[in-house]
Amino acid sequence: MELGSIFIILVLILSIVIHEVAHGYAANFLGDPTARLQGRLTLNPISHIDLLGSIIIPGLLVLTSQPFLFGWAKPVPYNPYNLKNQKWGEAFVAFAGPATNIILALIFAFLIRSGLAEAVWGSSILELLVPIVFINILLALFNMIPIPPLDGSKILKAFLSYRGQMAFSRFEAMMAQHGVIVLFLFIFVFMLIFAPIFSVVIFSVVEFLTGLPLRGI
Repeated sequence: MELGSIFIILVLILSIVIHEVAHGYAANFLGDPTARLQGRLTLNPISHIDLLGSIIIPGLLVLTSQPFLFGWAKPVPYNPYNLKNQKWGEAFVAFAGPATNIILALIFAFLIRSGLAEAVWGSSILELLVPIVFINILLALFNMIPIPPLDGSKILKAFLSYRGQMAFSRFEAMMAQHGVIVLFLFIFVFMLIFAPIFSVVIFSVVEFLTGLPLRGI
């Protein structure tokens, strides 16, 4: 495996870990200490890595030069009934993950666009920083898709009426019941139908943020 591929996988793993830790801190802030008590408020990847979602799937995608990269970690546990705000609490916890990825992307995009990174480390640093922006934007947008168990489903649910939330909860239970099978089916269909469009959106956002044509890096 090339060093570039290893770097991309490491960036993906760390970005996913930070994403999950953000969920835990948001839940703890709102009154649920579950993640903290289980030792999940740590950036140590060992506490969060899912063998399939954090290593095998991303590795295969990178090795086969797929245009779309994703992965997942072990979800940070939280008890929604402990949250102080029962209306918006789950949505806040859910949004904390994508929001953290967006913040990371903006920080590294600023280093690129401002020229600060290139001035300090030289133009070769762009080959390292651009993937960080790309991966974090990808994680943020992918997780905002409103389909369980992705974060967007929790956010959407908060905006529904009481009857809508009950119906959506039944949908969530159905999705959870079939677990990995449904997840892989969704990923397969998504990549087959929407991945090209989704990739164009991500490339456009990253190019806008960094001010660089990605294909020129």
